[in-house]
Amino acid sequence: MREVGFNVRLLSAGPFVTMLDRFAVAPVLIPIALEFRAPLGSVAIAATAYYFAYGLGQPFWGFASDRLGRVRIIRISLGATAVACALSALAPNLDFLIFARIVAGASVCAILPTALVYVGDMIPFQRRQAVTADVLAAVALGTAAGSLGAGLFAHYLSWRLIFGVTALIAAAVVLAMGRLPESNLRPSTGGPLQQLRQTFRRPWARFLILFAIPEGAMVLGFLVYFAPALESTGTNPAVAGLVVATYGGAVLAATRVVKRIASRTPAWVPITIGGAMGVAGYLVAALDQHAAAILVASVLIGGLYAIFHSTMQVWATDIAPEARGTAAALFVTGAFMGGAIGTGLGAFFAQGNQYRILFLVAAGLSVPVVITAALTRARYPGTILAEQVGEVAGS
Repeated sequence: MREVGFNVRLLSAGPFVTMLDRFAVAPVLIPIALEFRAPLGSVAIAATAYYFAYGLGQPFWGFASDRLGRVRIIRISLGATAVACALSALAPNLDFLIFARIVAGASVCAILPTALVYVGDMIPFQRRQAVTADVLAAVALGTAAGSLGAGLFAHYLSWRLIFGVTALIAAAVVLAMGRLPESNLRPSTGGPLQQLRQTFRRPWARFLILFAIPEGAMVLGFLVYFAPALESTGTNPAVAGLVVATYGGAVLAATRVVKRIASRTPAWVPITIGGAMGVAGYLVAALDQHAAAILVASVLIGGLYAIFHSTMQVWATDIAPEARGTAAALFVTGAFMGGAIGTGLGAFFAQGNQYRILFLVAAGLSVPVVITAALTRARYPGTILAEQVGEVAGS
């Protein structure tokens, strides 16, 4: 594996933009509803549609990165994200905003998965989780900045500003990433169908891609309603954004823990720990929707993402190494389809201010997901390429 020129900080700027954009939405749902005089359930379509676009765009970007290179695809995606965020900031009505968020989801979706695949190309599997933790530290900062910035802008100035700022940052990162070298990628042979066959001929790839749907609902879908739940108690968007931003702080802290334990413990251990934190987080949010409870819940769900979901993401980079970009993209497709389903299900309860039931449902659905993830990861034997089999046989 080639590591010459590998710059994890520069690489991480892309995922930072991804989370800045993704987590800007939740604190501004109610301010958007007020400005456009629309029901919260209608405004939540912007978040649900974003998740669907994020997931559905993954296969295209995965195929493209396997053939055209990881860095090139990240830069193209960032450029399109800058345009989509600018459109979001200028949206004259709710329908246009939903359209702009769909474009944003379909654009930004390539950045984080392709960055993780780039790590997979450059870093051996045994060391990959520790390097991934560094990338996820930028994810944590983007998450906190998106939640906090959106809340502050919405309360004191305008909800539109967070999207404008994101557009400017994305454009700047496009230019900066010109200094990042391509990975030692061998372009995939054949077209997309061949890449799909290379992926789905592996049983573990088939399982993990399908399992990503309930996993995504657990990790990505229900979190969106922490800020609206808090705002439903009378808390203003600025405070709600600040409270939910602790999620990003928790992700940052947990990535440091993951980096220390990744090489010392079996992968099912962090899956179990992070999953238990997720279940506990939703139960806390179900018990009370005021600031203290949502803060604790946000911290626990941050642990779910950093410890549980990051381990699953690293696993996805190993299930089909001959089509790594395609396999990882399909995993993310499943996760964001699940996230969209979770967000859509949550909108049904949020519309009636039934946040307690919403988070109880989230906790109940999470339990079998955690158990299944831990048991299957404990059984996973690892994957090697066909040429590596030949090397072993000849040695």
